[in-house]
Amino acid sequence: MTGWRSTGFEELYELGSGAQGRIVLARRAGTGEMVAIKYLAPELLRDPRHKAMFRDEVNMLVRVADPHVARLYEYVEAPEGATIVMEAVNGVPLREVLRHGPMAPEAALVVLKGSLLGLAAAHAVRVVHRDYKPANVLVERDGNSKLIDFGIAGLSGEETVAGTPAYMAPEQWHGAPVSPAADVYSATCVFFECVTGGPPYASGDTTTLRRMHEAAPIPAQGVPEALRPLVAHGMAKNPAHRPPGAHQFVTLLERLAGSAYGPDWERRGRIALGAATAMLAAAFPAAALGMTTGATGLAHGAAGRSARKASSGRRPG
Repeated sequence: MTGWRSTGFEELYELGSGAQGRIVLARRAGTGEMVAIKYLAPELLRDPRHKAMFRDEVNMLVRVADPHVARLYEYVEAPEGATIVMEAVNGVPLREVLRHGPMAPEAALVVLKGSLLGLAAAHAVRVVHRDYKPANVLVERDGNSKLIDFGIAGLSGEETVAGTPAYMAPEQWHGAPVSPAADVYSATCVFFECVTGGPPYASGDTTTLRRMHEAAPIPAQGVPEALRPLVAHGMAKNPAHRPPGAHQFVTLLERLAGSAYGPDWERRGRIALGAATAMLAAAFPAAALGMTTGATGLAHGAAGRSARKASSGRRPG
């Protein structure tokens, strides 16, 4: 490893690096707690406005104490640079789980419920994720899921074009004020993929994907009949017709899941998820150690928002 080191930690080894900086696995001195430390690239810190945005956003997300969100612990500035310290998650990306095919409905419902609870915790401090997708969910061995990577997160009411096309809510495509309902839409798209094996709309052309999200019928018939109201409600084209927030959507989910799959649906779903994760964990040691982190994306998000305001919007990608 090169460069300066944040004090108070024993760094074990580097997990990854890129244009936004490098991330290391470390042990906190005194407690032995394992953490992921993101060293932000100097280029991201040259503008004082960027530093101010990092501070503001981290200060908000540090208050999100929820078992379904990878915790951000602290943002540290020094003359040599800046770091973000966060939880090292022992889990496998949902994206990798889905490579092995669709899930049983109970397992997919567990993923959706955990994700919604994590999103609700972020929404409580006015943060909208805006890029919920399978790559940004880690599934732990007990079946719990954690939301990561707030790379293009924004405050409720911001107007920018941002997201991943396969999961973007209709209003995100034209830069309407973002709200928690956009995260609900994205989470429902991922739930659809968990159950069916593919996203609700598929095209290699971004313009076609936009038209589908904005105007194509919701393909609810692709999911089990008992869960179609969940998909139809969560993917409503008009955000005013969706649940206004993640907590409200959880209430509908629990009612439909209990009615369709019995009172122990969640226990069975967790068992299935845990088994799938245990088989994959050995194949993805970097993910298990927290290489993909909210801290990594958070740094990009603050700098990116400043650039988008200056250039009228980042295109989805």
